[in-house]
Amino acid sequence: MSDAGDGVRLQKVLAAAGVGSRRACEELIAAGRVEVDGETVHVMGTRVDPARSVIKVDGLRVTTAESGRVYLALNKPRGVVSAMSDPHGRPTLAEYVQDREERLFHVGRLDADTEGLLLLTNDGELAHRLTHPSYGVSKTYVAEVPGPVRPDVGRRLRAGVELDDGEASVDSFRVRERFGSRAMVEVVLHEGRKHIVRRLLEAVGHPVRRLVRTHVGPVALGELPPGQTRELTLQETGRLYHDVGL
Repeated sequence: MSDAGDGVRLQKVLAAAGVGSRRACEELIAAGRVEVDGETVHVMGTRVDPARSVIKVDGLRVTTAESGRVYLALNKPRGVVSAMSDPHGRPTLAEYVQDREERLFHVGRLDADTEGLLLLTNDGELAHRLTHPSYGVSKTYVAEVPGPVRPDVGRRLRAGVELDDGEASVDSFRVRERFGSRAMVEVVLHEGRKHIVRRLLEAVGHPVRRLVRTHVGPVALGELPPGQTRELTLQETGRLYHDVGL
């Protein structure tokens, strides 16, 4: 927190970040629901440095405009490599953020044949923690596989399957749809090894025909069209921070 004459009033910073109206933010402060740099704030008019202070509401971190941080969700189309440049001339992520001034990098990877949710940011610490296996951030995938899917597949995947680089397991598995000789299945896991979903499903007899990532932690792909980006909501960024202990 800043000295009395420095910084910006906390309720103004919260309102500018999209937490709510100035009046609603004052009520949050009065109720003791706002923290700045680890201390609960009760005094109205407290001033903060919006570019440096760690501000939380109800335990979730608030990202201020002054921080300069950018958080985007991209629906990566099939055939696009998870890189900003490619020596072989394949389509890359750069073309979807070429109008941004910030230097963005992708959080983890999706292989070229996998579609769906990819996060882009210039927040290096958050990106590092989201991709580090020790934080166990879950990812959800929907795969089209040959059917029918045997009743024991989910149990086998949850129990663990031996792959060429060690055992791997899923957090959950379910069949979402069945149609003829095909099925749509949902896999949730926090593994980050290369092609892990494809390898797991092939190991239990259901090689992937199409794979889409639909969630990264609390962030959902939703109805975002292929090749389009959107900014993460305040709630989404706050929950991502929370999930990785920031």
